[in-house]
Amino acid sequence: MTKRKICIVTGTRAEYGLLYWLMREIEADDALELQIIVTGMHLSPEFGLTYREIEKEFKIDKKIEMLLSSDTSVGISKSMGLAQISFAEAYEDLKPDIVVVLGDRYEIFSATSAAMIARIPIAHIHGGETTEGAFDESIRHSITKMSHLHFSATDEYRNRVIQLGEHPNRVFNVGGMGIENIKRLKLLGKEEFEKSIDFKLNDKNILVTFHPVTLENSTAKEQFATLLDAIDELKNTNIIFTKANSDTDGRVINQMIDEYVTKNSHKAIGFISLGQLRYLSALQFVDAMVGNSSSGLAEAPSFQIGTIDIGERQKGRIKAKSVIECEPNKQSIKKAFEKLYSDEFQNS
Repeated sequence: MTKRKICIVTGTRAEYGLLYWLMREIEADDALELQIIVTGMHLSPEFGLTYREIEKEFKIDKKIEMLLSSDTSVGISKSMGLAQISFAEAYEDLKPDIVVVLGDRYEIFSATSAAMIARIPIAHIHGGETTEGAFDESIRHSITKMSHLHFSATDEYRNRVIQLGEHPNRVFNVGGMGIENIKRLKLLGKEEFEKSIDFKLNDKNILVTFHPVTLENSTAKEQFATLLDAIDELKNTNIIFTKANSDTDGRVINQMIDEYVTKNSHKAIGFISLGQLRYLSALQFVDAMVGNSSSGLAEAPSFQIGTIDIGERQKGRIKAKSVIECEPNKQSIKKAFEKLYSDEFQNS
């Protein structure tokens, strides 16, 4: 019996974490053969060479270099072009029966375009969502239009994929992939967690992840400076930063994190990548996830903690009652923290 070849493409630590259990299931299925193509930030020293984490668990079939040495719009477009060429060659070699992609990043757009031209069916996970403050919005919908099977996270997102003209028989609401990890991973206890990051927690603790808002021009620096300013006034609070990804202006934010942590090493620590286990373990012990990462909407609410969602990046997404929205100015962020620590919010 010939096995069906299922090719999974991953470009970031976050998306690999979401795909992990699916990869495990494919690997365990006698009728299927798992192929893995790794690209993007996984192969970049600056973003922690996270492909090594994957290699501990799986065999990687292809590594596709995108040379992410620049986060300007020209640099990213060149990276996308280079990736598309390399993906075309990889598919020619691997001959997958289907390519599985998740989300909305530009490297996934390149992977999907090459698969479409090669007439390889594409399965897309987490389509139909909206993020009005990021060009991911257009990329996500474009990937939807190139894909054949769709696995969305809510009924509303499923309906949006159908609105885009996809046949309802090929669109499935399977829920959010991140919840699978929360249920299946054995998370670290508090002492284990503190040891794993070499950092002691305080009475109050927050996890901060802030990415550039890709559809706004050079606002990353101002917005993040405002956030740091507001955080700095919190009493008895320790801060765990996870760094921005390789979007336009991501490096600006990462440099600011390094400077802040250097000055405030008694209360702050920063990571390129915490990895899935430490990241989800952290959510057990912090009061809130602060910033503009989709994880504040997808995973944080399952830990019954607050999310302070700053600015426009996640505008249009479905949000739990535990998500406090605020503007990227100091007054608004401080008000969000007041609400977070209010008895009424904590009891709810």
